[in-house]
Amino acid sequence: MVAFRNGAHLLVPAFFLDESWKRNQNLVDKLWKMGIFKKDWQIKTTGKGTYEITSAVSDVLQSSGLSDGLVSVFVKHTSCSLVLMENADPTARTDLERFMDDLVPDDNPHFIHTYEGPDDMPSHIKMALTRSSENIPFSQGRLQLGTWQGIYLCEHREHASARNVVLTIHGEKKN
Repeated sequence: MVAFRNGAHLLVPAFFLDESWKRNQNLVDKLWKMGIFKKDWQIKTTGKGTYEITSAVSDVLQSSGLSDGLVSVFVKHTSCSLVLMENADPTARTDLERFMDDLVPDDNPHFIHTYEGPDDMPSHIKMALTRSSENIPFSQGRLQLGTWQGIYLCEHREHASARNVVLTIHGEKKN
């Protein structure tokens, strides 16, 4: 169902099939204040490691025109991943990288999926053990991360890559 206000369209949820939305002006007003902002971007990596993207995500959030809601960060690859990790002491990330390499070493003789090299299957397993997306709440246009949290892209391949990331921001429009 579609509602109209000043020539704009608003898709009204299906539970208002009987047009009761017209009697609930507060809900309609809240729906008018909601927005979605999407940004595709590319991160160039120089090989295996962690790359902090917190500032870039914050910059996109600032340009979204939204004040309170949820940011979804998604990486469109199967050989890199995303994690929330400590951003104060870089040795925490070094320990994570070493642990993952010990857990899933390159050149494992049991792997048969090695078409792109000895780090091919290990990179897929490391991605599967971590995540391809993160959701972070925001309030008053600021990410609601903990004091020592940062958003990181984890590159699991040895060679440099261009990684495609999608940010989708759902939230209330700024006044």
